Amino acid sequence: MLTHLSIRNFTLVDQLDLDLKPGMTAITGETGAGKSIVLDALSLALGDRADGQRVRPGAKRADIHATIDLRRIRPARTWLEERELQQEDHPDECLLRRVITAEGRSKAFINGHPVTLQQLRTLGEMLIDIHSQHEHQSLLRKETHRQLLDACAGQTELASQVRQAFRHWQERRTAFEQRRDNAEEISARYQLLSYQVQELEQLGLKEDELDSLEAEQRSLANAEEILRSSHELSSLCSDDDQGLSVLLHRALHLLRDMPERSGALQEAEQLLTSAQIQVDEAQREVERHIDDFNLDPERLKEVEERLSSIYEVARKHRVGPEQLPGLFNELGEELSQLQGGDEQLDELEKQMENAEADYRKAAEALSKARHSEGVKLAKAVNQQLAELAMPNARLEVSLNKLEDRPGPHGLEEVEFIISTNPGQPARSLHKVASGGELSRVSLAIQVVTARTSATPTLVFDEVDVGIGGATGDVVGRLLRQLGEAGQVICVTHLAQVASKSHQHLQVTKTANKQSAQSTLVALEGEDKIEEVARMLGGMKVTEQSLAHAREMVTRGAA
Repeated sequence: MLTHLSIRNFTLVDQLDLDLKPGMTAITGETGAGKSIVLDALSLALGDRADGQRVRPGAKRADIHATIDLRRIRPARTWLEERELQQEDHPDECLLRRVITAEGRSKAFINGHPVTLQQLRTLGEMLIDIHSQHEHQSLLRKETHRQLLDACAGQTELASQVRQAFRHWQERRTAFEQRRDNAEEISARYQLLSYQVQELEQLGLKEDELDSLEAEQRSLANAEEILRSSHELSSLCSDDDQGLSVLLHRALHLLRDMPERSGALQEAEQLLTSAQIQVDEAQREVERHIDDFNLDPERLKEVEERLSSIYEVARKHRVGPEQLPGLFNELGEELSQLQGGDEQLDELEKQMENAEADYRKAAEALSKARHSEGVKLAKAVNQQLAELAMPNARLEVSLNKLEDRPGPHGLEEVEFIISTNPGQPARSLHKVASGGELSRVSLAIQVVTARTSATPTLVFDEVDVGIGGATGDVVGRLLRQLGEAGQVICVTHLAQVASKSHQHLQVTKTANKQSAQSTLVALEGEDKIEEVARMLGGMKVTEQSLAHAREMVTRGAA
């Protein structure tokens, strides 16, 4: 239940703090006073799209808070607990906040935690159900009929499962038909892949073989020059007369024979000693290379032939030779997927049939629930229509079987059809009902569906447009009955409706040359009677209208 609404700098409202109670609350006021501002602000707190133009002129931002009592809304409490958004010290209370800047940016909060607009909207749908005067327009769409019926039957989740099952069935069907219809292309691709994989398999190129072969080829191709240079290098490092080893030995001998050596000369001696060791070691490594060197023309021929084969296959496949091992794995994997064509086609067909069976099972369960609920819904709506001065109207919930073309929403098309005169066949709403009749049909449906709503707070925004007289009295009584089971907030222009309220709020607007301001006050006793009298007789309140208003309020509270 909505217990408090705080509005700051929103359209014509500078500052408004509103405490709300259980039962039926009527919001009234003159045309243009801003009766719908409260509901517009509440809609934003529940996740509606923001508009910077709704910020009060001269203010930087609008700030809206809504406090909700969660004691009768267990699903909302569970949702908050799962996301760790509940108030630990007040788990039965939820605070929604929406901030909108003049530039059009907005922020959303749940119990002080920043949240996405989708999260705010999801929670808001569990807390408050808003019925707009424009809903009769959506009532002309069959999609709205289906959604209302499924919601009344408590089968929203099953309807979602049907949609998912249908998508899965169509995916499996597409996969099967593509495989079946492209059999020739698949066969040709299989033959090509078989040849390519066999060729790469025969080549048998290992992961690091190419680098090894290219290094060996370079070595063998330059063998004579490498061997000649190696012998010359060995000679330079040897202990011949002009070898590095002999020259270093002489230098060390000169240093050691000096009668006196400075620190620098001692350091030089250590470096030369180290150099002599390094030269001797290098000379041994060169000799080892010469001893192991293989000057083999036949091996060079083998390596070059192997490299030629690798390069040729790589050119054929238009890839670098180093990519051939990866290509072999890739083509082999695709080939394995194409193997067993008939078996795979049979498996895809089986998957398609199983997916269709799952869909039809869920869709048939949904159809059964729709048929059962359709009869109950039509009966309840027709009872309301009789009270709303349409005794001859007969609403029917038509379920037109789709035969060979079931869809994502089930095996049938749902449509509300109506007959407004005796003997007249039921037809589509837009073909039969006039504007005023459509408003009453919409209200009857909203009242009936509201009774099955899981949300304890129901909001009606001028749903009584186009209704008056005795019918308006019935509307007020229906809304009061709904309020006695929970909380109903309605914006109304009918005295008959306002007189039935448990709580009455009046919106007034004051204006000067600089700005306009809307305020809202709670009316009780004579104040409420005067407002009802104004609604009955216009601006001039007479003793007669006051007496009539007093009688209406007294009768409405009985």
